Amino acid sequence: MTTAAQTFGTALIGQTEKALNAILDRQLAGTGITEPQWVTLTLTVVSGGTIDRADLIQRVGGATQFSQASVAERIAELTAAGFLRDGGEGRVQVTDEGRERWTQVRAAIGPITQGLWGDLPAEDLATAGRVLSTVLGRANAVLATP
Repeated sequence: MTTAAQTFGTALIGQTEKALNAILDRQLAGTGITEPQWVTLTLTVVSGGTIDRADLIQRVGGATQFSQASVAERIAELTAAGFLRDGGEGRVQVTDEGRERWTQVRAAIGPITQGLWGDLPAEDLATAGRVLSTVLGRANAVLATP
């Protein structure tokens, strides 16, 4: 399916984000993990599997714009589901089941993302990364202003 190129702007960014989230939701179906929980689980796993709870809350909140209370709820949900556990001394730790579920979803997502942008020229990807990083930084600055 070929799509005509759209002008860069909020509509294109929004449509892309919605499509990517729909792909993620499809992969998460039946796993017992929601998209907000997925972000929380992912940031725990990529942090080495054990992370300071306050640091995890800050990282997830920064990546998603979720409130600290919302992130704490996601941690509690993942703990209740057996994907995370109390690591002691204020730390959160991924369980074997959590790592297995994360690995399963990542393995399914890998070929999909490879098909989405794996064949695009490195220069185009670098440019897209720079542009989106600039937009994200500016958006975060707007959100930081009361």
